[in-house]
Amino acid sequence: MNDMPRLRLSGVTRSFRTEAGELPVLRGADLDLYAGEIVALVAPSGTGKSTLLHLAGLLEKPDGGQVLVNGQDTTGLADKARTGLRGKTIGFVYQFHHLLPEFTALENVVLPQMAIGTARPAAEARAHELLASFGLAGREGHRPGRLSGGEQQRVAISRALANRPGLLLADEPTGNLDVGTSDLVFTELLDAVRNAGVAALIATHNPDLAARMDRVVTLREGHVVPA
Repeated sequence: MNDMPRLRLSGVTRSFRTEAGELPVLRGADLDLYAGEIVALVAPSGTGKSTLLHLAGLLEKPDGGQVLVNGQDTTGLADKARTGLRGKTIGFVYQFHHLLPEFTALENVVLPQMAIGTARPAAEARAHELLASFGLAGREGHRPGRLSGGEQQRVAISRALANRPGLLLADEPTGNLDVGTSDLVFTELLDAVRNAGVAALIATHNPDLAARMDRVVTLREGHVVPA
């Protein structure tokens, strides 16, 4: 295990303003996530799970504390710098695939690579490689509407891994699939993450899936604690 975590949350706080006043969600959350480590985040709805993922993924800024990615404190970064860092170092997988419906499977995996400056031939080669690894060789030219739910999520995972991120964040990545497909896609996701040495934080309500990860954490009173 490397000494420097791929992700470090240190004393992170986040509150939201409601009609009833300030609602504190995170009250000093701490978490270290290392290369090659897959951590399950299992917590009831409304405890701040999505907020934690958004902060870790640089989609939101904390009210206090630090979010460090590869040792870099991102707290004071301008939006453009945060966007650039996110595109190059962080991959996202959501419960719903969020593929661009007007583009093919291949194009959905090519576009995020070109967004960070990868030349199209190299981006297409990487997309073909990833899609084939998820059993989608021959389906690259299909738009999402012609793919099954499991195939769409495999494309979404390929897209998340396209830029070789050091950190992968996933929010119920197989929660929208039937049990059999969910188990198969999750196995493929774990294998891909382990083979790439990625640090991954995966939110799930499924205790069987959580048990297959390296450790399990939860949120309690705004803090990250072992489950």
